[in-house]
Amino acid sequence: MYKIHCLNNISPEGLALLTDEYELTDNVEEADAILVRSADMHVMDIPANLKAVARAGAGVNNIPLDKFAEAGIAVFNTPGANANAVKELVLAGMLLASRDIIGGVEWVRANADDENVGKSAEKAKKQFAGGEIMGKTLGVIGLGAIGAKVAQAAEALGMKVIGYDPAMDGITVHEKVSPTVEFADDLAKLYPVCDFITIHVPALPATKMMINGEALAQMKDGVVFLNFSRDVLVDDEAMAAALESGKVSAYVTDFANPAVVKMERAIVIPHLGASTAEAEDNCAKMAVEELMAYLERGEKIHCVNM
Repeated sequence: MYKIHCLNNISPEGLALLTDEYELTDNVEEADAILVRSADMHVMDIPANLKAVARAGAGVNNIPLDKFAEAGIAVFNTPGANANAVKELVLAGMLLASRDIIGGVEWVRANADDENVGKSAEKAKKQFAGGEIMGKTLGVIGLGAIGAKVAQAAEALGMKVIGYDPAMDGITVHEKVSPTVEFADDLAKLYPVCDFITIHVPALPATKMMINGEALAQMKDGVVFLNFSRDVLVDDEAMAAALESGKVSAYVTDFANPAVVKMERAIVIPHLGASTAEAEDNCAKMAVEELMAYLERGEKIHCVNM
């Protein structure tokens, strides 16, 4: 009998896959495996019986990978399980930045007591006018599960898409993403020509703060930048300066912190990228299946540390 401990709430859809050989336990010390979403495992002591950890999500910044590897504990993630949810929010972010929907909604609420609010709205609406995304150019940095879906959806909405991924070449992009996505082998070719840029790369030493002052300076004036990947990818100080100067017309981010919430023209979302019932179900199912495959057969599916 394998004992599974959940550090966070895990979708019942995933837990339902556990067979009679498994039972859930509230005592982490006796767990053979742990299911986790956002709990910080860096501050945890390693349970003596622990064999595996599965994160219901793609990022593993909350898990001490090296520490667990040294202890012989396999760590798994669920890449792609929440890709559609994030893709849809990226599209929403582009629309929010293009049309001042938030400003318009706030205006209506502020004028809720106006008996002639309909007529007043007709006069006020010009201040919330924006542009359309059709015909605009979107740069996608990182063409993995999420980036590929964003590229495909943007093309379906009539956008031109330029993609960059250091792990791919043009042939691979055309085969796996879209035959009509333009491939850039250097970010210097992508930055100056895009009206929108969205980033979808993991937080690694090589990618942290990659969107810095030098990168922003190469971008098209008035660019909209979207970050639904990791907050550490963007230099907040440089982004604030770019927004103030107008170099960046809007910064849409899924990561609230004390710096971004004070930025003018920043649209800050409270980390809702994967917060859909469907994504949580998909991540939980994949995580449970990975744990079962490892515990029962030693299979390492999406193992990130061994």
